[in-house]
Amino acid sequence: MTDLATPGSPSADTGPRAGAARRAAPALLAYAGVRLLGLLLLAVWGTDSGQSARHVLTRRWDSLWYTRVAEGWYGYEVRLPGGGVHSDLAFFPLLPALERLFAQISPIAPADAGMLVSWVSSLAAAWALYLTGERLYGRPAGICLAVLWAAVPVGVVQSMAYSESLFTALAAWSLYSVLTGRWVWAGALAALAGLTRPVGAAVVAAVWITALAGLWRERRRPTARMVLGLVLAPLGWFGYFVWVGVRTGSVTGYLDIQGQWGNGFDGGWAFLGFIGKNLTGSVIGGLGLLAGVALVVWLYVLCVRQRQPVALLVYAGLVLVLALGAKGYFGSKPRLLMPAFPLLLPPAVALARWRPPRAALALSGLAALSAVYGAWWLHGSGPP
Repeated sequence: MTDLATPGSPSADTGPRAGAARRAAPALLAYAGVRLLGLLLLAVWGTDSGQSARHVLTRRWDSLWYTRVAEGWYGYEVRLPGGGVHSDLAFFPLLPALERLFAQISPIAPADAGMLVSWVSSLAAAWALYLTGERLYGRPAGICLAVLWAAVPVGVVQSMAYSESLFTALAAWSLYSVLTGRWVWAGALAALAGLTRPVGAAVVAAVWITALAGLWRERRRPTARMVLGLVLAPLGWFGYFVWVGVRTGSVTGYLDIQGQWGNGFDGGWAFLGFIGKNLTGSVIGGLGLLAGVALVVWLYVLCVRQRQPVALLVYAGLVLVLALGAKGYFGSKPRLLMPAFPLLLPPAVALARWRPPRAALALSGLAALSAVYGAWWLHGSGPP
């Protein structure tokens, strides 16, 4: 597997920051272009449905829960007819905290602040993806990786007042810090990722396993900065679990709350049952689900064969397992998989080998399909 770059190696970051920003500019502009296309089509689509793009991006589904947390902090519950309870403690605090902060220091409403955070975070994520792809496989691969992430079928979520963009940005920069040996940054960013989504555990695991594997391989002791990074990494994720446990009076408080929402981890049995039900009902739907699962598993196999760094393999593998093995609303699985950006590295590298006009045409086609699907999806079932 690809080792961490050593200081002074050809792949180490030696150029000035301004030069790095200029190198990333084409990737960021291309990324912004793809997302802008999706937003424009979403706005046009809304003229027929009577729902503005702003409304579907900021005031539906989970974005409403984040807004409630931002406005009144935690304590809101919905009691269901069957006796169940949906608690806002299911939602991690970093995004609503940022919404609350921006709403207090500006005239922006919390929901709009959440959308703004996502827009800025998605660009930050695209930058980290570009740098990762460039470092490992060259500049064209970095650009293709950023654009492919923008053009995934549910890429419109990156522009919503949801936590996926914020989480992916923090996770991607943490992993890039691991690749460049910046352990304090890696740990601090992993801690923030752990305050953003439950899958922050995947970032923590990637940081720890990479560090321990490197120490074992090189038979050396950790530096003080590595130790500090490893200590920082789990604080966000573990801290929120502990806080919810204290608040609910139960060690399994957060898991109990997720259970009330119908979520949890069962190793994929519920998802397999859902696929089987579709195979016996709508055969096309069941085959489509099987094809989708086969695709993401195949992409991960390609990541292993590509000999990606340990940090990326651990992170992508855990995101994949947690997404496919989770119970709950199965239509949300593509959204849960969106932060697993290393899965896009194999196709990014393949596209980078094409002639630029041919690669640009392929990426443009994917961007158009993503824009159409995103507009149709948000004005229909949408992301729960």
